[in-house]
Amino acid sequence: MTMTIITCPKCGAKNRIDERRAQSMQPVCGRCHTRLDVTEATSGNPLEVTDATFARDVLGASNPVLVDAWAAWCGPCKMIAPTIDQLSRESSGRYKVAKLDVDANPRTASQYNISSIPTLLIFKNGQLVDRLVGLQPKPAIEARLKQVA
Repeated sequence: MTMTIITCPKCGAKNRIDERRAQSMQPVCGRCHTRLDVTEATSGNPLEVTDATFARDVLGASNPVLVDAWAAWCGPCKMIAPTIDQLSRESSGRYKVAKLDVDANPRTASQYNISSIPTLLIFKNGQLVDRLVGLQPKPAIEARLKQVA
């Protein structure tokens, strides 16, 4: 049984969802009964986070989170994107992968002193625990993730 934790967008409650059952049934939040979107959580694609959703999706996550801080005009960001997507697909629930567009979300970028991109931030229990700056090979990123996941 593959379980995924989905945070309710309305009340913030964490809900444990069986991915196989979620394919045929529409899960709802155990606290407020809001419908939960399991396609985003189980698609294997990185989660897009913004200034408005960062605290909920990254700081409030029950698993470690790898945040890729990027911008559309950044060449190295485009080069590392396939690696980030691959890490997201291979995470198997051990960690989440999120993407933060620093141009569209300057408040969060400033809060974490992101001055060079790509910057990869690793969070655990709502705390920043590691930072990688610049283009990184996949094994280097995996090694850092294994230390916290």
